[in-house]
Amino acid sequence: MSLAILFTRAQVGIDAPLVAVETHLSNGLPSLNIVGLPETAVKESKDRVRSAIINSRFEFPARRITINLAPADLPKGGGRFDLAIALGILAASGQIPLDELQRYEFLGELALSGELREVKGILPAAIESNHEDRTLVVPYNNAAEAALFDTAKVLPVKHLLDICQHLHKQPILPLYQDTSKTEQPIDLTCPDLADIAGQQRAKRALEIAAAGGHNLLMCGPPGTGKTMLATRLPSILPELSETQALQVAAIKSVSNQSWQAENWKIPPFRSSHHTASSIALVGGGNVPRPGEVTLAHYGVLFLDEIPEFQKHVLEVLREPLESGHITISRAQYQVVFPSQIQLIAALNPCPCGYHGDTSGRCRCSAEKVQRYKEKISGPLLDRIDIQIEVPPLPTDLLLKNAKQGENSYTVRQRVKNARKTQLCRQQKMNAELSNGDIKQHCVISTGDRKLLERAIDTLQLSARAYFRILKVARSIADLAQSESIQTTHLSEAIGLRKLGRQQRTNR
Repeated sequence: MSLAILFTRAQVGIDAPLVAVETHLSNGLPSLNIVGLPETAVKESKDRVRSAIINSRFEFPARRITINLAPADLPKGGGRFDLAIALGILAASGQIPLDELQRYEFLGELALSGELREVKGILPAAIESNHEDRTLVVPYNNAAEAALFDTAKVLPVKHLLDICQHLHKQPILPLYQDTSKTEQPIDLTCPDLADIAGQQRAKRALEIAAAGGHNLLMCGPPGTGKTMLATRLPSILPELSETQALQVAAIKSVSNQSWQAENWKIPPFRSSHHTASSIALVGGGNVPRPGEVTLAHYGVLFLDEIPEFQKHVLEVLREPLESGHITISRAQYQVVFPSQIQLIAALNPCPCGYHGDTSGRCRCSAEKVQRYKEKISGPLLDRIDIQIEVPPLPTDLLLKNAKQGENSYTVRQRVKNARKTQLCRQQKMNAELSNGDIKQHCVISTGDRKLLERAIDTLQLSARAYFRILKVARSIADLAQSESIQTTHLSEAIGLRKLGRQQRTNR
C-alpha cells in the first residue's frame, strides 16, 4: 500500500492539537514535498529524514513522495514531526507494518544518523495522547517528563531502528516506568519566614494574602525586608494539586524551562527586573511564547521597585490580574495562556527611598514624590487587594540573632486550613470569587455594611475596591475559622488599603 497515516502533535501555546501525517507514494520523478502550512524547520526535515532513513539501512523510496500535515490551516513548527514523517515514508513503502500505527502518536527530532533528539512541549502532548488512549513514542531523554502523571503510556526510544523493530515485534519495547519520583517537603527548599526580624504586621498581611490568593503591595524605605518577605511567600503556600502541578509543568515544558520531578508541586516563584518589556511580562513574539505571568501560573510573580517599570509595561497586567488568562492575537490564530497569579509588588515611598524619614535624608520635592507614585495607575492599584507600609526596623531589634516569630511551617498549616475551608465552601479561593459569589459567601451585618460604606466614602475607593475588601475580610475570617465575617475582620481588611489612602490624601 502506498498510503500511510500516522498521528503526532503540534504545539500552539500550551495546547497540543492532533496532527495526522498522511504519506503518499506515487509514480513520477523522485521528490519529497511537505504540505500543510509547514514552517522552515519542518520543510528542512526532508533532508534530516532522508539521511536518517539511509543511515538506518532502510531504502529511501525513489518515487514522488507527498506528505500532508493535517489540518492544513494549523501552523506547524520545529523538528518534532521528523519521527512521524520518517515512519510514514517507511510504512507507505512497505518497510514497516501498518496495522499497529493507529495505536501510537510519534514525537521526536531525528539526527542524520537516525538517533532521536529531545524536543520541547512533550508534556501537553502526553496529556492529550493519554486522553485519546494512545501510546506516545518519544525520545528517551523526554520520557521522564512525558510520564510525569500516573496514567501516562510512554514508549521511549533512542534510535529510529528501535521503534521500527518494536513495530515488527522484534523485540517489543517496554513502556517507561519511573520509580524514582519522590516528593520533597516544601520547607526544605524555601527560605523560612522566621528569618525576618520584626515586621509582624507585614507577616500578617503576607499570611492573609497566602490564605486567599490575594495580590499584595508593600511600600517602605530600602532595607526594611520587602524582598525578603516576598521571597518567603512560597514557603507558606500549600503545595499544588496534581492537576495544577501538571499545568505548571506543561507551561515549563513548552517554554524550555528546567523542572525537577522531586519538587514539581511547589508553587512557582518568578521575579522580573524592571527593564522587562511587555512581551517578556505577558508573552508574545511571532510565534507566541509564555511570558512571566504565565510562567508564574498558580504561583507568585514578584515585581520589585514597581514604579521603575515602564508605565505601558505595567498596564498590560490589568487583563491577566482580572481574568486569570492572557490572550495573544496573531493574524492567523489566537493563543490563550493561563495566568492565575499572586502579584507581589514592592516600592519605595519616593525616588530616594526615604520620604517621611525623621532624619531629613529625603530631598525629594512633593511634586517629585507624587510623580513617582503616579507611575502606578489607579486601575492597576485598584486590582491589588492588600496595600501596606513596611516601616524601618528599630536598631535594637536588628542586633538580635535569634529567630523572630513563627516559622513558615506553622503559618503554612493555618493557610492550608483556610484554603481547605474555602474549597469546601465555594470550590475556589477567595480572590477568585465573582460578585455573585461575594453576595453569597461574604455576608456582613447592617452595622458592618455602614462601616464599610463610610470607609469607601472617606478613602474614595471604587466599586472594585469595595468587593476586594470583602474578599480580604473573608480570608481573615477563614484564618480565624469563623463562619461569618465579624467587625474585627472587616476593620482589619479596611486597614490593609493603607497605600491607597495615602495616595489620595497626597492629592
